[in-house]
Amino acid sequence: MKFLQSPPRFLFFTGKGGVGKTSIACATSIQLAEQGKRVLLVSTDPASNVGQVFGITIGNQITAVTAVPNLSALEIDPQAAAQAYRDRIVGPVRGVLPESVVKGIEEQLSGACTTEIAAFDEFTALLIDGALTQDFDHIVFDTAPTGHTIRMLQLPGAWSGFLEDGKGDASCLGPLAGLEKQRAQYKAAVDALANPQKTRLVLVARAQAATLNEAARTHGELAGIGLTRQYLVINGVFPQSEAAHDPLAQAICRREQAALASLPEDLRALPTDQIELKAFNLVGLDALRQLLAATLSNSDRHREEQSDVAIQDDVDGRAALAMTDQALKINAPNLASLVDAIAIEGHGLVMLMGKGGVGKTTLAAAVAVELATRGFEVHLSTSDPAAHLTETLKGSLAHLTVSRIDPHEVTEAYRAQVLATKGARLDAAGRAVLEEDLRSPCTEEIAVFQAFSRVIREAGKKFVVMDTAPTGHTLLLLDATGAYHRDIARQMGAGAHFTTPMMQLQDAKHTKVLIVTLAETTPVLEAANLQADLQRAGITPWAWVINNSVAAASLNAPLSSPLLRQRAANEWREIDCVAQQHAPRTALVPLLTDEPIGVARLLQLAAGKTAPDRSIP
Repeated sequence: MKFLQSPPRFLFFTGKGGVGKTSIACATSIQLAEQGKRVLLVSTDPASNVGQVFGITIGNQITAVTAVPNLSALEIDPQAAAQAYRDRIVGPVRGVLPESVVKGIEEQLSGACTTEIAAFDEFTALLIDGALTQDFDHIVFDTAPTGHTIRMLQLPGAWSGFLEDGKGDASCLGPLAGLEKQRAQYKAAVDALANPQKTRLVLVARAQAATLNEAARTHGELAGIGLTRQYLVINGVFPQSEAAHDPLAQAICRREQAALASLPEDLRALPTDQIELKAFNLVGLDALRQLLAATLSNSDRHREEQSDVAIQDDVDGRAALAMTDQALKINAPNLASLVDAIAIEGHGLVMLMGKGGVGKTTLAAAVAVELATRGFEVHLSTSDPAAHLTETLKGSLAHLTVSRIDPHEVTEAYRAQVLATKGARLDAAGRAVLEEDLRSPCTEEIAVFQAFSRVIREAGKKFVVMDTAPTGHTLLLLDATGAYHRDIARQMGAGAHFTTPMMQLQDAKHTKVLIVTLAETTPVLEAANLQADLQRAGITPWAWVINNSVAAASLNAPLSSPLLRQRAANEWREIDCVAQQHAPRTALVPLLTDEPIGVARLLQLAAGKTAPDRSIP
């Protein structure tokens, strides 16, 4: 693998959600550790699943992975980091300042902005040659999905610049009181990120046009902030040898090879590796060790298949029986059947949530198209910085409007609004202070929350379908929503009548949350964790949608590819787990022979058909 040749001390794995960053980061860490290197594997993803991959509990402290000598791991827990950060700021003044003042400081530190700063504070500590990391030869970062990662990597420069310019009377004085003390650490972090001798960034993608375009955008943005030493890994490439007599396998290969042939120009010059799709789930050491193993040549694979043909026939036979048995037990409807129940109210908020890469954008578009074709007014929106709804819809449709909450755009609009209103009443000195305040990175949190609130208010009159950002970022947005609710409740007092966005999200009649997952071990565990987080916030998910299912596709047409048959057999266990243990109601969406782009194919997806229906307009 090119990305593993002469690796520097810091390796970053980033990319669109669901492309396999965690698996590759874990496999890389194991390989380096088994070469005798002392390795620290760090997850900066708020929805980290590194511990699940290894089958151990890691958490917010450096933990030895006992099954792999020389390997330790750390999951930066944003909430734990934020609490420790608040304790450092509030602790010294508790009992010294009046209680009302202390409560005011705690309120300043209660929002998502503080959570982001605290996680970033821990992240930068790992990039400097301090006591925390001095015992490790390599530090491997498994990062959050692209949009959040770029935000994290930009923060050292953003916060350093903000502090150097002078913070003025900033709205986030509490968080900045801690930042002020860390100037030297942030400068060292920026220097480490920009030094190709110290840092290598690995863009992970799938052989799909959307993820390759996302990787190209990420490449440009990260090069712009100094991370120029980049590599490309295209993960989960379907083996062409599997496509001989299987229409679904042929379709997958055809569109993957077309995507690779149209590789964006910015990526062509990068050192590139391809990793083949595996039949097994990437959980546990044995699976991870096989992930980066050298790919068999076609002749080697043919000899291996010939020698194992009897065993494979027996496995396939048992897998087919297991699939048939599970299919009879599980009665999961298609997505259109869920929309039947959603449509009864005539309006409301439908939010699709889940880890990156599970297909939330596509499914949100499919739900919106289904509702719009039934004559309902629908507003389809996204809070995901990396989502591209217009590319998925590929056209317009009566009764359907589309929008995107772009963090940069809404922040600039918010700044302009505040300067035009509050700023108009200030003198020159006061306006200068306000402008300084609005340059704080915390301003983005306020702007995105306000835009989110405006969109969901429309759900009282029409359907609003919201495609959310990957899990961790969505939870931070909900954290801001909860902080706003608590503040309003405190101001209004007991007995007052009011409605906040959080109350709308908690109202099951008004809001239906659809958790999107894949029929694989890790995505199901992550979805279950998301459901638990939502329930703690008083939000009860309405349904789960299992997307891109090979098992569901097998019900429409027999599979002849051994790899697809084995993946389908593996999926039925997870589908049963979702239906029996987690979801109040479930929809099963098959993997399609054609990418679900455009209205006709989105309707096909909702109907659960793997092949195009020529009657669909």
